[in-house]
Amino acid sequence: MQLQVNGTTHYLDVEGDMPLLWVLRDVLNITGPKYGCGIAQCGACTVHVGGEAVRSCQLPVSDVWGDVTTIEGLAAGGTLHPVQAAWIAHQVAQCGYCQSGQIMQAIDLLARNPAPSDADIDDAMSGNLCRCATYPRIRAAIHDAAATMQEG
Repeated sequence: MQLQVNGTTHYLDVEGDMPLLWVLRDVLNITGPKYGCGIAQCGACTVHVGGEAVRSCQLPVSDVWGDVTTIEGLAAGGTLHPVQAAWIAHQVAQCGYCQSGQIMQAIDLLARNPAPSDADIDDAMSGNLCRCATYPRIRAAIHDAAATMQEG
């Protein structure tokens, strides 16, 4: 099986029903996506497949329809994505466990809605849980990233 992850082609000898999360973490040693709940309800495992945010814990690797991007693939060339930079500026992370999934979901939101309202952000991010409850900082960081992306 062939899988494109963060711009690199990987040839894998895995069962097709293996969740993408386990392929990423256990086979490819890409640890940004986290295991949270295992039932696609918390968002810690969020990655992009074909440019769309998906929960990798419930996606069989045989069903992957496009290139996979994880948090590790965002800052290729050393430049942070505007969402990553906003996360740092707003000191969003506390424990940090959910943050890669939060960032990947936020990037998906901004790709679909470049100027989201608070309600749009709350709706799009509602499937990504943060035990530290940094939701106000997440919302502020998304607004800042949206403004930066619109300027550039």
